[in-house]
Formats: sequence, structure tokens, C-alpha cells
Amino acid sequence: MTRWTVNCSLLYTDLPLLERPHAAAADGFGAVEFWWPWPVAVPEDREVEAFARAIEDAGVRLTGLNFFAGDMAAGDRGLVSWPGRTKELLDNIPVVAAIGERLGCRAFNALYGNRIDGVAPEEQDELALETLTACAAGVPGTVLLEPVSGAPRYPLLTAAHAVAVLDRLAGVRNAGLLADFYHLAVNGDDVPAAIDRYAGRIAHVQIADAPGRGAPGTGELPLQRWLDALHATGYDGYVGLEYRAETAGAFAWLPTEQRGGHPGAASKAPSDTASDTASDTASDTASDTGGSSQ
Repeated sequence: MTRWTVNCSLLYTDLPLLERPHAAAADGFGAVEFWWPWPVAVPEDREVEAFARAIEDAGVRLTGLNFFAGDMAAGDRGLVSWPGRTKELLDNIPVVAAIGERLGCRAFNALYGNRIDGVAPEEQDELALETLTACAAGVPGTVLLEPVSGAPRYPLLTAAHAVAVLDRLAGVRNAGLLADFYHLAVNGDDVPAAIDRYAGRIAHVQIADAPGRGAPGTGELPLQRWLDALHATGYDGYVGLEYRAETAGAFAWLPTEQRGGHPGAASKAPSDTASDTASDTASDTASDTGGSSQ
């Protein structure tokens, strides 16, 4: 059965950030995910409290959260491999962990970061191993590593690129691949082959159609077929709906009875047309800035 989670950083962007969990619940969903919701690594306690209360009051579960990733609107795509900004990321880890502990979130997306002028790629990659290890040690769940599209300086474009980094994380058991089928397809990756080869490494999945990054059925990707193939491998995690759409009609493709209900039901989720898989996070507003180009 597909377990859906709504990315409230790309969807419901006509609403204030704190109203989006309630909107997802009103649309019949029991789970949400977010990019990092603030423009700084360490927001004020009252801001974190308001965010957590909004999710609790909506009666939904937070299934995914990004680490602080810099200024997404300006083109930043993570701090994991960015020399000079490591302290920001390390300071962010306890905040992420506290939110995860309070809300039961167990999937945390660590965007790798762009290549930096004047810094050797090898130096960035070594730094990434250190920071990813710190992230994994500091959170109550799985650290996700995601290939993304639309960011020319971002070095992880395919599932193989991300898995190669994961393979170098000696002794780290709580790290996995975030397979966003949209990003992989747009980057030219062979999605069926990636599913076949890396199914055991996939810790979360997100979907959008292409071209356009819209809802399933608005483009040309065989999302249902890919999700069915992933399910057949035994994947039973969440599938993140991370696409762009006007709020009215954003989920017309997915029958209400198949959306998962509230938290208790979110673990039972429904099987359906753009199948299951699992976990990535701020919006077009200044308050939504920590996720991926995703």
C-alpha cells in the first residue's frame, strides 16, 4: 500500500507556511515533509515551537525534514561539502534532531552542496564525509543523500553518484539514498536500472512528472510503473509528493480515500496510481529556504 507524504514546501505555497499542515490534513493526508523552513541554521526557539505546534495541531506526521541548505533562492544547494560553512551545519544538527524527536520524524535530507570556485573537488568530498558522518551521529533517524537537477554546480546527478558517496561513509549505518524520480529522470539517469540496482539503498522517494515538475499525469514519466517496480523489491516507505501545482486541484489525480488519512492511518496508506516509495524542504517565501532544487 502506498504511503503518501505531502511536501509542504512546494505545495500549498499560496498559504502561510504554518497553515500548510492543516491544509494537507483537510485534503485527506496524514503525513507531510518540509525543506528547512527558515533562512538561518538556528532559528529562534519560538519559531521552532510554532512550526512544531502547527504540525501537531493539524494531526499529521512529519516524515521528512531537510538540514539547513543555505540560500536556496540564490542557488545554494546545501552546506555538506562547503568549506567555511561547516559550523552552520554543525550548529543546525541539534535543532534538526530536536524537531525530529518531538514530531517523530526519522528522515533527514542533507543536500550535498555545489562545487565552489577555488576549492578542489577532492577537498569538498573529504569534507562531505566528515559532515555527513556528523549529521548521521546527531539525528534520530536516517540521513538522506539526494541527486538533484537544475543546479549546474551540484555534483550528484545520478543514483550512482550518491551511492558512491554513501559507500565511503565508513561505519555509518543510518544513511541512504533519496531517489527523487523527477530529478533522476531529468538528469538522464536510467530510473528502472537504478531501482533494480539500488533498491536496498533507497531510504526515501519523491515524485513529480516531467516536463514541468507537475502532478503525476501532467507529463510523460511512467511514475506508476517505476513505483510498482520499487514496491516489488519490498520498499514500504513513504512516497513524497514534491511537485508544483496550484492548490485547487493539486491532488485531483489521487482519490481522497487513497491519501492516507491521519497519522495512525498514515502508516497504512493506500495503493494507487503513482505508487509508493518514500522521504526531502521551505517554499517560494523567505521562510521556506532549506531544501533542494528538488
